[in-house]
Amino acid sequence: MSDTPFGFGLPPEEPDDGDEGKKKDQQSGGGQGPANPFGFGGLPGAGGFGGPGADNPFAAMFGSLNPSDLGAAFQQLGQMLSYEGGPVNWDMAKQIARQTVSQGTADGTKDASVGPSERTAVQEAVRLADLWLDDATSLPSGAASAVAWSRAEWVEATLPAWKELVDPVAERVGTAMGDVLPEEMQAMAGPLIGMMRSMGGAMFGTQIGQAVGVLAGEVVGSTDIGLPLGPAGKAALLPVNIETFGKDLGVPKEEVRLYLALREAAHQRLFAHVPWLRSHLFGAVDGYARGIKVDTAKLEDVVGQFDPQNPEQLQDALQQGMFQPEDTPEQKAALARLETALALVEGWVDAVVHAAAKPRLSSADALRETLRRRRASGGPAEQTFATLIGLELRPRRLRDASRLWASLTDARGVDGRDALWHHPDMLPTASDLDDPDGFVHREQIDFSELDKMLGEAASGGGSAERPNLKKDDDKGDDAE
Repeated sequence: MSDTPFGFGLPPEEPDDGDEGKKKDQQSGGGQGPANPFGFGGLPGAGGFGGPGADNPFAAMFGSLNPSDLGAAFQQLGQMLSYEGGPVNWDMAKQIARQTVSQGTADGTKDASVGPSERTAVQEAVRLADLWLDDATSLPSGAASAVAWSRAEWVEATLPAWKELVDPVAERVGTAMGDVLPEEMQAMAGPLIGMMRSMGGAMFGTQIGQAVGVLAGEVVGSTDIGLPLGPAGKAALLPVNIETFGKDLGVPKEEVRLYLALREAAHQRLFAHVPWLRSHLFGAVDGYARGIKVDTAKLEDVVGQFDPQNPEQLQDALQQGMFQPEDTPEQKAALARLETALALVEGWVDAVVHAAAKPRLSSADALRETLRRRRASGGPAEQTFATLIGLELRPRRLRDASRLWASLTDARGVDGRDALWHHPDMLPTASDLDDPDGFVHREQIDFSELDKMLGEAASGGGSAERPNLKKDDDKGDDAE
């Protein structure tokens, strides 16, 4: 974990990339506590998260005030303090995200509505990508439709998924705010606790809105972080960001669009036809949230000294890192499960797309390496995901997973490789990524036969026995 979420302080450690890492660390407040209320470091974009307000949610929300803006600013502050919803003020998150998008990206690129020709180009690219993928995977098409989004449309379409990802973490922290007082005092302190939760919900909303707004300026589709952020069955690409992505690559725009369509369509196939996968990934986030521990002693001290007439005091406390995570076994297990699953998803997509594109696109190798470097250098998708839930998807795991899937294709064929997605227990583990050859030639439990026997037992047609083991033909009786 590189960036920890919502005001969590960073453990002292040496950056992996030497002086450059130290520079990045200093810019994001690493090592000295977060520079903003919830530990969100600056991401690519003007002034970090959307400009001058990166370190101050009030400034991010109000902008550079002048007398004519003052009334609107106080009205918005009143709305913030009167918020009575869940752990995150998602209305505010949406508003901040849209404002961040409207400001454009650091290179001066502004958002723009998608025209008919761009929509047609995206639809044709996804259609062709699906045809090519038919030869590279046994999973059928998962895209019922293909759409071209502006950045603002991406924000609108993905907010429900962000809500599902972030709410468990924010809920745990928000609950801690009310739990620090003895039960007999909580009734008397009701207004104070309510104000703190309103402030917390607004601050979460502000920072998440800024993060999502910055990410909207960088992503090229709906699955850039390996999770299905958009509506099910809808393959989406962002033409304005694809244009920026391919500008200096020396590759024809049509090939860039087609390669990215292959990746989007491959993700759609996986999430459409592996029904347990989405809940497996999102459940790991919830498991991480349950493992969060809060520094209640520090929180109690802040609550005891909190002046309701001075709400900035709570903000100052949050800036100092009120919430310190503990590396509990629950957190470690959930993060390991999530990191491995995401690496397997991305590795499978990388291997399948390469198999489909290599014989047909002269730029396939160059585009593949460009995307790998983008991930390895800590691209915006990885940084935002690390910030929001405390996970950094390690590029080393991506390459290991891709090599493992490619080896499985050679040893078992496309059908044998894709059959591993039938059940989560059939997938490689983190240790298998370290020893891909060992996994490729290992015996695999035949879950289809187990399901058959369980069905017969349930209907009284037989007794359940130990399932058979499948052995690779090339290993024979020597398989372990």
